[in-house]
Amino acid sequence: MISRGSCLNVVETMARSPCLYPQWIAFSTIFTLISLTTSQTQQQGHNYLRFVFNATEFPSEDYYDYIIVGGGTAGCPLAATLSGYYRVLVLERGGLPNGNPNVMTDEGFLTTLMEVDAFDSPAQAFTSEDGVPNARGRVLGGSSAINAGFYSRADNDFYKKSGVDWDLGLVNRSFEWVERKVVFRPAISVWQSVFRDSLLEAGVDPYNGFSLEHLSGTKIGGSTFDADGNRHTAADLLTYANPEKITVALHASVERIVFASSSPPSSNSSSKQSAIGVVYRDRLGLYHHAMLRPRGEVILSAGALGSPQLLLLSGVGPRPYLSSWGIPVSHHHPHVGQFLHDNPRNGISIVPPIPLDHSLIQVVGITGSGNYIEAASNIIPFVSPPRPIFIRTPSTVVYLSVATIMEKIAQPASTGSLRLGSTDVRINPIVRFNYFANQADLEACVEGVRRIGELLRSRSMEVFRFGGEGGEFRILGPSLPNNLSDSFTMAEFCRRTVSTIWHYHGGCVVGRVVDGDFRVMGIDSLRVVDGSTFNVSPGTNPQATLMMLGRYVGMKMIKGRIL
Repeated sequence: MISRGSCLNVVETMARSPCLYPQWIAFSTIFTLISLTTSQTQQQGHNYLRFVFNATEFPSEDYYDYIIVGGGTAGCPLAATLSGYYRVLVLERGGLPNGNPNVMTDEGFLTTLMEVDAFDSPAQAFTSEDGVPNARGRVLGGSSAINAGFYSRADNDFYKKSGVDWDLGLVNRSFEWVERKVVFRPAISVWQSVFRDSLLEAGVDPYNGFSLEHLSGTKIGGSTFDADGNRHTAADLLTYANPEKITVALHASVERIVFASSSPPSSNSSSKQSAIGVVYRDRLGLYHHAMLRPRGEVILSAGALGSPQLLLLSGVGPRPYLSSWGIPVSHHHPHVGQFLHDNPRNGISIVPPIPLDHSLIQVVGITGSGNYIEAASNIIPFVSPPRPIFIRTPSTVVYLSVATIMEKIAQPASTGSLRLGSTDVRINPIVRFNYFANQADLEACVEGVRRIGELLRSRSMEVFRFGGEGGEFRILGPSLPNNLSDSFTMAEFCRRTVSTIWHYHGGCVVGRVVDGDFRVMGIDSLRVVDGSTFNVSPGTNPQATLMMLGRYVGMKMIKGRIL
């Protein structure tokens, strides 16, 4: 909802200027309409399903003001905002999260990531050329529907280094708009409490209590899981939408962007291209054309893999590379799919002598050495024997509590890239992140793993040793090197145990592929609004910033059309 106070600065400035009076009338009218729409939809609860349909139900051609490719973490708040005044179509390649208990509860987090298939599962698995398994969201709500739920705002460095001239007042109001709907204060579990205390013993201070802000030290962050363990995703933000002006198509695979010449060719260059629509395919294999009305735009919110992939498939990318695939070149863009980053994760898991409740990330240690330290606890099945040969009855299942401590490199300097794996948009692109290619990342990992060692030596952790004080931890998987001061051995541990925390970003970076308003440079009526535009990672976990981004850009676009 847009509060009266959040609009006062803009409205008062416009009202004081006589030459802007007509624009002020239009501006205030628009925001009144948006506020009324928001109030009505809030009273109706989470009833966005009334404008969500299977793509098979859509006509072969229709026209919209805005076509948003990807109903994910940024796409949903963007669509809800724009629908306050314009006709919006959201094209989501996945299905609904509702009704899937693994997706919609905190205890189903690992199962959702493990139970995957080629074309339909909410999580789409991929393995980078680095050999590290990874995942991307394929469901309404995007990766906000398959992540660990931690919510924390971006750090100040993100705003300074992102290449965007941020309106920080609007940034804060956009965060608040998101938080009213999907963010909760978690009830801290036993493991999270012990982890918090061990962070403070290890010098990750001060203790900042519960906060949604990015604060150095130790803090409890927000969660998109409520008190009953039910997940709230970016799709919940669609309840802010005007139901008369928005439609969401599920199982809609966008195959390419449609372009047309928007300016005549000159002697020095070819004609400028403009996006005029998209072609998408439904589950039956039938094609549909979604086309733009005058002054409309296509907006890619398909994520750090999906957005650069779709640009390449649409002929926007390096000319020689596109030609090698036989893809007609719409616009030569050498940096599409480049400057891709993933934040390396390393850590250890222990089997405690006492049972633990299930807990996803609730507490974070924000260090001064370029690392974030987080923890989780899970209850996993340990099957013995794993493959019974001579009997048909189910094997005995023993459930183990497993507690994990992990460190994430805050701002990886190593960069990777993305290239096509197929001309079928449903097939994952080929990705290489080049973990630890930059020595600074390896050094940051070594420092982070040493900090984990300090946590394990804290008095707070004694209760998780078998035999109590002086006892041993029972490690599940690789254990830390015995000599934490041996940088060579520690670096080898980092390389050998590297994994992902699913915070990859880049591929359509601001200043290289899109400008500071997220417009694709050199092409009219086309934007990218998602994590592929980030050249730096926004704080401890990106989902808060991505949801803010959708709201923020939507509000800026509305203002831009009015003035």
